[in-house]
Amino acid sequence: MLEFEFIYTVALLVLMTIFLVKEYIEADLVIFSSLLLLIAGGVITPKEAFTGFSNHGMLTVCFLFIIAAALYKTGVLNQLGKVILGNEGSISKKLFRLLPPVSAVSAFFNNTPIVAMMIPVVRSWARKNNYSVSKFLIPLSYAAILGGTCTLIGTSTNLVVHGLMLENGMEGLSFFEISKTSVPVAVIGIIIIALFGHRLLPERKEPIVELGEETREFVIAMKVESNYPNIGKSVEEAGLRHLKGLFLFQIERNNKILVPITHDDIIYENDRLFFTGLPETIVELQKTPGLCLLKEASINLKNYDSDDLGTFEVVISPNSPLIGRNVRESNIRERYNAVIIAIHRSAERIKMKIGDVVLQSGDTLLILAKRDFLKRWYHSKDFFLVSKSAEIPSKPRWYSIFSLSVLGIMIVLMASNTIPILVTVAIAAVILILSGCISSRDAIESIDWKVLLIIASAFGIARGLDNSGVAYFIANKLIHFLGPLGLLGILAGIYFLTSFYTEVITNNAAAALMFPIALSTAKQAGIEPLPLFIAIAIAASASFATPIGYQTNLMVYGPGGYKFKDFLKIGIPMNILIGIMVITIIYFIYFA
Repeated sequence: MLEFEFIYTVALLVLMTIFLVKEYIEADLVIFSSLLLLIAGGVITPKEAFTGFSNHGMLTVCFLFIIAAALYKTGVLNQLGKVILGNEGSISKKLFRLLPPVSAVSAFFNNTPIVAMMIPVVRSWARKNNYSVSKFLIPLSYAAILGGTCTLIGTSTNLVVHGLMLENGMEGLSFFEISKTSVPVAVIGIIIIALFGHRLLPERKEPIVELGEETREFVIAMKVESNYPNIGKSVEEAGLRHLKGLFLFQIERNNKILVPITHDDIIYENDRLFFTGLPETIVELQKTPGLCLLKEASINLKNYDSDDLGTFEVVISPNSPLIGRNVRESNIRERYNAVIIAIHRSAERIKMKIGDVVLQSGDTLLILAKRDFLKRWYHSKDFFLVSKSAEIPSKPRWYSIFSLSVLGIMIVLMASNTIPILVTVAIAAVILILSGCISSRDAIESIDWKVLLIIASAFGIARGLDNSGVAYFIANKLIHFLGPLGLLGILAGIYFLTSFYTEVITNNAAAALMFPIALSTAKQAGIEPLPLFIAIAIAASASFATPIGYQTNLMVYGPGGYKFKDFLKIGIPMNILIGIMVITIIYFIYFA
């Protein structure tokens, strides 16, 4: 006769799965509620339930969120994205340039911020070069997923498995243990995606938003300095002809105005280039090497710290002391501790030097100012409206170099096992905060508490599966049906059961739920459990068939203009191919 704990746990597991698939409630609340119900049912003790909240794997993920956010704030990933995307070649060649670096970076810290940063870079590049963004964003997500499986810290799923091993008195995964299996799989997977996978994806281009009369356009004037790399080149050759979100409408040279601009016009030193554009594109434009916004500005606009300064839009009121003064005489720097980046005037396009513009009521200024500008001037009669504008991470260059150095040292220490992994990432996170690469406020905000709650709760649920006998029961049936096929059959059963679970619930929960099943299977079959744990770690991350299976898939779903069936067409073959490769490689490494 089946015991109460067994029936109760199975029923709870089924209900939890249904709620996760149907998305009735947020995933973190579903999983945490299931944990509490296991305590209420007497399946686990409170101590067993909350052990996961102090687990090394969960805490490591917490600090990795801070490290990834610091790299985002210093602009390291954004610089990488702009370098790796070229302008010529087939889609396959483009993917061969894009996917390996994304995968390589994803191996060493959380892949979610990498995809978050690369999405706007890829979209902008695709629009500029007339490519379908839908051909690139699913491959981007898949490359990040494959890269995340390559090291212990590449994805939180690996750390969940590592933490569960430690909880069960085992040594845990070394930094590169999983790499022996996942690196060749990632390499072959990227080749398959680049050569064949993109052919299964739709050709959908984003509607191009042109700057017209109905668009709120700002005007910015940039001076060409001696270090601008495109001096002597035509407007077309300099890449200034078909900018998306920006339009070069006139050039001022030796007090003469060149308008309209043709693609053959040559760029010379000391030229003043007049652009109209959206706030985000204008903020990015002023960071272009060799283009200077305001020579007289005391703030270095190319190296400003976005923790200290931010961009704001202000509308001049009829009572403002700025009215009737030109920008040069407005003393906005002294009065408001701010710098005007660009100006918008709805009734006309401004065709003069920014410094000579006489300010009027209703003008909208795009400014760079201290972070407390909104608080200080929101209720001022000087402005109708004060609002935050584009959030563009910016730090002086040395921060990028320093943050990369910290990351490199952290990886070396973790790989050499010189210091415990948790201690290493904690020290790295603290150093990045103390150095100013990321503020303490942003560090706290960067932590995805929902993900941590899911991971911590999943440890307790895994214990419940073990205590109730559910894990033993499933393992026994697995061996009964697949045992005759030998070790390959058992590996395949563990892998594809995990793969199925991770497509319908979260990857971390799938890994935690499958862990006790794999452990029980290994004991009953009399085999080493490590290969099964590696299979779980990879299968729980290698989720390609649905947008809800992995967070990065969901992130590219909307921006790529995809439909659910697009993931099925490319994802199901990827799941099968990757699964076969993983099972084969694990078998030959650990059992042959």
